Order: sequence, then C-alpha cells, then structure tokens
Amino acid sequence: MPATDEEDTWVWSQIKAEAKRDAEAEPALASYLYSTILSHSSLDRSLSFHLGNKLCSSTLLSTLLYDLFLNAFSSDSNLRSAAIADLRAARERDPACVSYSHCLLNYKGFLSCQAHRVAHKLWTEARRPLALALSSRIADVFAVDIHPAARIGKGILFDHATGVVVGETAVIGNNVSILHHVTLGGTGKVGGDRHPKIGDGVLIGAGATILGNVKIGEGAKIGAGSVVLIDVPPRTTAVGNPARLVGGKERPSKHEDVPGESMDHTSFISEWSDYII
Repeated sequence: MPATDEEDTWVWSQIKAEAKRDAEAEPALASYLYSTILSHSSLDRSLSFHLGNKLCSSTLLSTLLYDLFLNAFSSDSNLRSAAIADLRAARERDPACVSYSHCLLNYKGFLSCQAHRVAHKLWTEARRPLALALSSRIADVFAVDIHPAARIGKGILFDHATGVVVGETAVIGNNVSILHHVTLGGTGKVGGDRHPKIGDGVLIGAGATILGNVKIGEGAKIGAGSVVLIDVPPRTTAVGNPARLVGGKERPSKHEDVPGESMDHTSFISEWSDYII
C-alpha cells in the first residue's frame, strides 16, 4: 500500500530535523545540508535533487535528471511509498544507520534502489534508451548493476551494496535484505525468463550467488558465499557451495522469524553440528 500522507510527513519532518541538528553541530556540512535537504519542501524534491547531483555527468546534466526524477516521484505514489519503506528498512535493520537523513544522503544501496525504480518506470513506458543510460550511470556511480527491467518490491535493504548484480528478469519481493557482492544472475546466454525470483522477507548474505530461474521461498535465508542453483523452500536456510539446506533436503530445519527483517545471519550454526573449527 502507498505510504499515508501522515507517514510521508512524519518521515520528512524527521529528516529535516536531523539535518538541522547536524548542520548546527558541524558547520562544515551546513551548506551541503541546506542545499540537499533543508532548502526543499518535500522528500520528493530533496531526493530528486540529490540523485540528480550524484548521477549527472558532463553530458547528462543534473537539471535534466532532477526534472526526470521529480516527475517520476511526484506522479507515482508507489515510488514515494517505496522510498519511505526503504528508509525505514535501513533505519530499523542496520545498526550503523544513525538517522533517516544519514540513509538519504549516504547510503548508496538506498540511492541506487530509488534511481533503479525510476529507470524501471522508464523501461515500462517504452523509454528504454533512457532507462539503459540511467542504469549505466547507477552502475558507474554506485557500483550496483541492476537491469532496468528487473522488478523490486519495497522495504528493501541493500546493505553496503557494492557489487550487487541483478539481472533482467529477476524479481525481488518486499522486505528483502541483500548484502554486498550478491549476484542474481543467469546461467548462460539463453534468453527469456532466466533470473532468480526472491520471495518476501528473504535474507541473502554477502557474496552469495543465485543463478537461473530459481525461486527463493518466502522468509528463506541464503548464507554468505553460497552458490544456489535450485529452488530453496520457504523459511529454510541454504548454505555452502553448492548450497545445501540446513537439516537436509528431506526434512530441512525451518525458522519462524523473517530473516529479511531480523538480519540474523548465523542462527543456523547452533543447529549445524558439522560446523567445527
């Protein structure tokens, strides 16, 4: 559901209050905080200005990008709602996220995801050359390579984000957390529907590779460094290379929490008797 006006207003007021506090505490940042946050009347305008400045180049002007982003955010309530859900995801799941304004200004995972959503909107509107150009700039600037056709839900946390690769036909559900150097890729040069489908509430650890048109079930957990080539059932944990289900294929261990929200990477170890150093 789109964010309510009250939620939108509350989050934006928090961001402005945090920026004002930081500007007073650190005068060296006052001009930056004023131009990026405090001078704007809404989150849409602030985010559009910030993305435009981040992604501009000598031939792709910041003013053009600002207009592009602002038109997308102001005309599509789903984009605004997703941005707020992503801000909340970072603030609630990442202990290093000290404020909403910190996420808005400095989290390239958050920024790349918002920019991707605009690129995806362009893709669905058949403005594909511009969508691809924007996607290329996102990869250049943020080191996050997401094809503009990929579909991404809301409440997403790209934690650290460096090296994340998401292929053309990939789908990522809601409330998913993905660490750095994760690949959601294909298995070769065959076309068609060839990339992973990630269910709601999934947690994918750093350096994990998921290849092919496989389904990662709702609430599943993929351990860091794992290589997944087949479906993973809901609420289970897959670890290793090649990945295996904790508890075994026939009766895998299941968890009740939502790992994409709890960010619990290692709970399975206490149940895995073979883990010995």
